[in-house]
Amino acid sequence: MYKFYLLLIVVIAIINNNTMAKFDPPRAAKKPVVNVFHNFVFIDEYQYLEDKNNPETLDWSKKSHDYTKYFIRNNYPKIDGLKEEITNYLDRDIRSAPFFRNGREFFWLKKKGWQQNKLYTVIKGKEILIFDPMQFDSTGLSAPSGLVLNRDASRAAIGLQYKGNEINTYRIIDTKTGKVIGEPIENVYSFAWTYDENYAYITLRSKEIIEKQIPLPTYLHKLSDGNNFANSKLLGTPKDAKDFFSVYDDEESDLTIFSEGDFYTNTLKIRKQGTNDEPKVVFSSNKFRASIGIKNGYLFYYTNENAPNFKLLKTTIDKPDYKDAIEFYPEQKDIVLEGYTLTDKFVIIQYKKDVISYAKIYDYQGNFIQDLTPPEFSDIAGISYDKHSKYIYVSLVSFAQPTKLYRLNEDKLEWEFVYQDKVPIDTKEIEFEQVFYNSKDGTRIPMFIVHKKGIKLDGNNPTLLYGYGGFNVSMSPNFIGTTAAFINRGGVYAIANLRGGDEYGENWHRSGMLDKKQNVFDDFIAAAEYLIKQKYTNPKKLAIKGGSNGGLLTGAVTMQRPDLFKAVVCAVPLLDMLRYHKFLIARYWIPEYGDPDKPEDFEYIWKYSPYHNIKMGYNYPAMLIKAGENDARVDPMHAKKMAAALQNLSSQTNPILLFVDFDSGHGSGQSTSQMVENIELEWQFVMGELEMK
Repeated sequence: MYKFYLLLIVVIAIINNNTMAKFDPPRAAKKPVVNVFHNFVFIDEYQYLEDKNNPETLDWSKKSHDYTKYFIRNNYPKIDGLKEEITNYLDRDIRSAPFFRNGREFFWLKKKGWQQNKLYTVIKGKEILIFDPMQFDSTGLSAPSGLVLNRDASRAAIGLQYKGNEINTYRIIDTKTGKVIGEPIENVYSFAWTYDENYAYITLRSKEIIEKQIPLPTYLHKLSDGNNFANSKLLGTPKDAKDFFSVYDDEESDLTIFSEGDFYTNTLKIRKQGTNDEPKVVFSSNKFRASIGIKNGYLFYYTNENAPNFKLLKTTIDKPDYKDAIEFYPEQKDIVLEGYTLTDKFVIIQYKKDVISYAKIYDYQGNFIQDLTPPEFSDIAGISYDKHSKYIYVSLVSFAQPTKLYRLNEDKLEWEFVYQDKVPIDTKEIEFEQVFYNSKDGTRIPMFIVHKKGIKLDGNNPTLLYGYGGFNVSMSPNFIGTTAAFINRGGVYAIANLRGGDEYGENWHRSGMLDKKQNVFDDFIAAAEYLIKQKYTNPKKLAIKGGSNGGLLTGAVTMQRPDLFKAVVCAVPLLDMLRYHKFLIARYWIPEYGDPDKPEDFEYIWKYSPYHNIKMGYNYPAMLIKAGENDARVDPMHAKKMAAALQNLSSQTNPILLFVDFDSGHGSGQSTSQMVENIELEWQFVMGELEMK
């Protein structure tokens, strides 16, 4: 009889573990508000959720978050070994690649059990701790958010942000002892040392500035004044909060560089350092942008002016005007100029072809020297130069291995291995491929697909499709990290290189912004259809993921093609596109999305705005909608309103889960324990929905 009851208990446990409970989250109240946009009437039942300080909003948000964690933990199978794998990767001794300044070596270190990175330097072969965030916040919720070394690396300005709020407090430290010099400087957005290093160019951004969308002011600030800006000189403030203003002193000349504009256009001015002369305009455009680099008496302009794939121009310090510059590296038809590095002897050109980055070396007269060919096939992620040691540092990345750092002495140009992180992740059976597919309008789109070797194309592989598609951001190869847990369990991970990024230059970007934004969604839908057609997967085994602008992407395609996906991870998303520009720093993004207050922009925005395209009668795919309560970029109201509307949709039976991280922002600055829990929950949701064993 005992054996019978034991068997019965086991059977009941198996049934309970494989039967999902009814999804019944705390429901948000409906409080209709009538909004009129250009004679179109929209009824918003959840506009009150925009006020996160409203006790009702806060109460519902916390209960929803708690319910999400409970539901995932109790309704999706526990993945054996998953938490251990994530913990072993994130909570271990992690030493960053070294970086150099004036011959001094620095690195970040996070040991097992530490919640944040600490900054070290090397002096006479000895490693010395010089900055520990826990010294200033023992909770582990304050993370390093900026590091600016002075010219001889004797001092550093280091920022800390609390709970990912991107409101930074900077401290000046002595880089030999770690001693803090003076008092902290609060509400810093950006910091740049002046040539004499007694002052700094500081742009301020406080909680009030963010919430009221006040244009960011930039000051010339005496460092000995600490946090007192009463005597600081205001150098400039943009007219609109969507615009920028920045200043820095060039290290290779006696020029101060001013730049003002928006995301995609700017004006450049210069003046001699330490003077009060009126800055001279050397470049100005309301269509294009440019930046300046100076070395050996030459002044370079990197620009997309009548060159959507970018070009590099050269002139001299004594003739600094853009109109005096000649082409050093002309625009190329089939490749994109990503950037350049100036050394004492060379101009290193970094370019991209079909999303993979390469580099070439030229002398200052424009003569080709040689290709900068890595010792192994990899994407060149970054190039830097330390003029004190004459070393060129090159970072190489791949999906299946962590970043490698090499260096080359510029006299010999021989590759020397410097560093690679040793990760507790098995990637021996993981491989990747690059494919191309056609979007709805016939445009050829690249996509990376990462999976285990010997995968069967039987249409039944659990698959996660990732995308971004905006703001000139390219989805370049990157180490898979914790995604290996998904791939090694049989998952396929695909990254689509959508329009809106810079994979193929400014034309590629512009074909996915403003009134062309639907192209991005079409590209992503076509990527999903390709994966299904080529028998990697099927709609019941396909999940999608995106964050920020990628959250808008996943939200939009879920509304447009709910039949195509089984599960959706929609992180820190923009979803109410008719009111997005009214919150936090979102006015910055009007050049990318348009202004819904303008009839011509409203006409295309409302057609894809996810929140305004929820349809009655649909049962949308399961969604995990994630927000950061302290997000300084995308207001958490987007996630809250979308979750509330879908949860109250009478036809919705698939779970719509709202995850609100009350100790985080847009994603940066999380402690180790936060990252472990958040990543595990996300994978448990995805793997559970895709029925992975």
